[in-house]
Amino acid sequence: MRTRRLGKTDLELTVIGFGSWAIGGGGWRHAWGPQDDSESITAIKKALDLGINWIDTAAIYGLGHSEEIVGKAIKGISKKPIIATKCGLVWDEMKNISNRLKRESIKAEVEASLRRLDIGTIDLYQIHWPIPDEDIEEGWETMAQLVKEGKVRYIGVSNFNVSQMKRAQSIYPIASLQPPYSMLKRDIEEDILSFCNQNSIGVVVYSPMQKGLLTGKMTRERIASFPADDHRRNDPEFNEPLISYNLEFVNQLIPIAKKHNKTLAQLAIAWALRRPEVTSAIAGARHPDQIAETVLAGDWTLPQEDIDNIEKLFRERKQKIMNK
Repeated sequence: MRTRRLGKTDLELTVIGFGSWAIGGGGWRHAWGPQDDSESITAIKKALDLGINWIDTAAIYGLGHSEEIVGKAIKGISKKPIIATKCGLVWDEMKNISNRLKRESIKAEVEASLRRLDIGTIDLYQIHWPIPDEDIEEGWETMAQLVKEGKVRYIGVSNFNVSQMKRAQSIYPIASLQPPYSMLKRDIEEDILSFCNQNSIGVVVYSPMQKGLLTGKMTRERIASFPADDHRRNDPEFNEPLISYNLEFVNQLIPIAKKHNKTLAQLAIAWALRRPEVTSAIAGARHPDQIAETVLAGDWTLPQEDIDNIEKLFRERKQKIMNK
């Protein structure tokens, strides 16, 4: 699979990374429903066998469970994948989640992540959300100290805007930004991508398949049958009025994918990777067959004609929503 260098670092990431949000399992606020741990481990190993060289996770995914599963999956592997995880979201014994960027909190979080992942150093450690905003500087200074201590190799941010990145950048170089990006969510095209490009900040995008919406496997019936703890039940994109426009948009993409003998999931990822500023796209997977499908997008360059067609369809969708 193709690789791209992450900003100014020496990390060469495959253009698709394995996303570990859903394998955190059920029973917490942002869950995707129940998950079989053995299937998660099989999916991770399948991804590595297929050439993916990096895994993205976070302490909050499954309240530590995702990191534990990643740790089990990579244990004993001679050539370890690049590991990226995140901090800044903590929980209590009642599973109440809160944002925290205080120095002592981050120092405790990194130790817990290292223990769960069972590794000596985290390759890429990221602030998950810039909340509380007034603590960004304290949090980022602490992250920089972790680099000096050798606990992490590089530090990045997730879900930051340009002004927040400028504040962090003035303290210590940002290796990467992790923002959401898909055909349906394009906010970063306005100013974030150009800022990252100008400052040699790598970009690893999450949810390129819009939480499954752009795979062509979503129907109203499937959405209605989501487990009670699947956070997508409360996602506006999966509810009216947007779900009607989204399902129509996805149906219009089918001929584009079929023309190339590709799936809609592969089309969604290739679309995100069309931007030169994007280092890699994170593809979440709960089963080995899912990653076996999406990994094939890593070597597909989407023709300009199809990019233009997708733009036209997106503009039409946007106009329909505005005219409602």
